Amino acid sequence: MTTPHKRFEEITTEMTDLYKRKNEDYGDSFSSSLDEFGVIAGVVRLSDKVNRIKALTKNDSQQVKDESIKDTLKDLANYAIMTLMWLEGNGGVDDLAKDEEE
Repeated sequence: MTTPHKRFEEITTEMTDLYKRKNEDYGDSFSSSLDEFGVIAGVVRLSDKVNRIKALTKNDSQQVKDESIKDTLKDLANYAIMTLMWLEGNGGVDDLAKDEEE
């Protein structure tokens, strides 16, 4: 039986592979959007994925057969990590919190 820690590693490896494949297909369009519009671009993509999960859990029939809740959760996690990476490279999370306080 797979331990939770081992399964976590397997899932994050799958997410890394997905991230690499999508970056090959799309280029670094997500970071480009963040560069152009700021962190809100990341928030919008995260929100889109959360809304997709809500729709998948509320509806019995799924129109888009190739995007499961599992796939959408992986996308959500990858978008969160990519947003964090962008923040770290552009002043960091601490600077964002300071901006919100002002």
